[in-house]
Amino acid sequence: MPTFVRTEKCDGCKGQDKTACMYICPHDLMKLDKDGSETGHAMKAFNQEPEQCWECYSCVKICPQQAIEARHYADIVPLGGSVQPLRGSDTIMWTIKFRNGNIKRFKFPIRTTPEGSIDPYAGKPEADLSKIEDTGFFVQCNGYRAGDPSELIAR
Repeated sequence: MPTFVRTEKCDGCKGQDKTACMYICPHDLMKLDKDGSETGHAMKAFNQEPEQCWECYSCVKICPQQAIEARHYADIVPLGGSVQPLRGSDTIMWTIKFRNGNIKRFKFPIRTTPEGSIDPYAGKPEADLSKIEDTGFFVQCNGYRAGDPSELIAR
């Protein structure tokens, strides 16, 4: 189910050009309504295409005001229940409220690395795209070889 913003909680990340949810959304769905012309709520974020939401929870987890929620599936969170993550600097706490009022919290460590510190090739050479069409290009390392059609089992 798609995410939605509780406008009474959202502060537009205090007037920044880009909100935290806009920064993190992998599908570029979150938007800041600067003047209120799109939603009627100035300086509030919103999901501009809810039906395109991947339900990855990235925006829910990063929101510093806990203003973003997701409509959960009934088999996970029955009607009247809720799930809310709260991300700290080194942990994330999930608060689950059951429809009978019981609350459970689960705290998990998170791994963070400084932005831009990841080595995408991990010391291996970059791919030579001129060889992309060559047979066996993806399987020449680590002892793998190209497949041989004569080895297939015929039915």
